[in-house]
Amino acid sequence: MTSATDPAPHETLHPDLLPVLERIAAALERAAPPTRPAVDVAAADAFLWGPERRLIPVRSVNRVEIGLLTGIDRARDTLSENTRRFAAGLPANNALLWGARGMGKSSLVKAVHAEINAGRGDALPLKLVEIHREDIEALPDLMATLRGDRHRWIVFCDDLSFDGDDTSYKSLKTALDGGIEGRPENVLFYATSNRRHLLARDMVENERSTAINPGEAVEEKVSLSDRFGLWLGFHKCSQDEYLAMVRAYVARHGLTADPDTVRAEALEWATTRGSRSGRTAFQYIQDLAGRLGQRLG
Repeated sequence: MTSATDPAPHETLHPDLLPVLERIAAALERAAPPTRPAVDVAAADAFLWGPERRLIPVRSVNRVEIGLLTGIDRARDTLSENTRRFAAGLPANNALLWGARGMGKSSLVKAVHAEINAGRGDALPLKLVEIHREDIEALPDLMATLRGDRHRWIVFCDDLSFDGDDTSYKSLKTALDGGIEGRPENVLFYATSNRRHLLARDMVENERSTAINPGEAVEEKVSLSDRFGLWLGFHKCSQDEYLAMVRAYVARHGLTADPDTVRAEALEWATTRGSRSGRTAFQYIQDLAGRLGQRLG
């Protein structure tokens, strides 16, 4: 028990120590992460998960109308039905859209999102949030942010793959499994990739050649794609499918051009680029519209 004559606690400190402690306290306050501003999820139906680890509303999404995505009917119908069930509160699967570049994988995700919301009337809209490949280690934070929100969310990562010594795929596995809490019931994960297993072939082969138990090492990496219940493959389109894409764009944008000329030019355009795809078709349409002096609506 202290008496009235005992010194106050701070008076027992060495005179030079108090300023040091004050500087340390100030440094800790500066180092503490700032309070994240509240996000108005009603401000938009689409968001970006930024490097500051917060949701950034996207007012206008760069989309292609779902009716213009030709040659991928099975993938379109499967993803649309899976997304529709999820939006209705029913069980649905994470989806991996993999395969040939330029065949509409990312366009399909955004188009399906728009299609589902267009038919929901007064119901809560389905939300879409895109996370960039380089921010994938922040995916657990994003899942925690969305957990408990009254909306249902599709988390979307475009062009997802892993190379070399990159170990951030482990963050993705953890987020998809959900850890001890499980994946949030209101969150689904869609990803696109040129690789079926998301990992470069030489990355898998290196694990096979250097591991004590090669089979186990490879399985640990390849098992990442097993977290996706839906695998939707996109393959190079035929000439007829490519020309059907071109004709659909011409009709949609009302371009006034001779059909035979368009056909010949579109084939030449694809030949010079060494590929036929939806992306190649739209690039030709942009060139055609520019030469015709017409805008793409």
